[in-house]
Amino acid sequence: MRDIATLELKHNVVGLTKAVLALGVSVVVTTTSESMWGAMIPELAAVLATLKVIERTTVDVWDEPRVVQAVQATGRKNIIVTGVSTDVCLALPALAALRDGYTSYAVVDASGGFSQTQVDLGVNRMVQAGVIPAGYSTVSVELLADKAAPEAQPVYEGLSIPFSNMVFGLKQYWHS
Repeated sequence: MRDIATLELKHNVVGLTKAVLALGVSVVVTTTSESMWGAMIPELAAVLATLKVIERTTVDVWDEPRVVQAVQATGRKNIIVTGVSTDVCLALPALAALRDGYTSYAVVDASGGFSQTQVDLGVNRMVQAGVIPAGYSTVSVELLADKAAPEAQPVYEGLSIPFSNMVFGLKQYWHS
């Protein structure tokens, strides 16, 4: 990816994954032709180690029946989509899910592009169709909803929000 630094992209994807797992959100994991494109980034693979990974060859993840069946099995009608490239890996399944009746949230900063033009075109295409663009931390915090919930600390820690340890440390100090 050329529009986002590799370390920032890793941080955002891994942070989002840790946060949604802490919240008990159903996660469907796919990879694309690992023999051609390479394995999942190690930091993400470590976080997802207990989940089944669907390896596929389709360009659009939504064209893989096992993926659609896994999403349907969650019973949810809202879907949060990430993908390596904004204009393809993110946009195509976000648009397809929308067409199939899901409310589709595209996590734009958990993907990237070979150029800013490609990213902009992908986001514009999704927005025009009705996909809701979102940021990795915004999605997580919106799902959390209550900062006093037991999941709050693992969510903020998963996101690596710099002040999270300080805030929760103070909370524990004052409640001791």
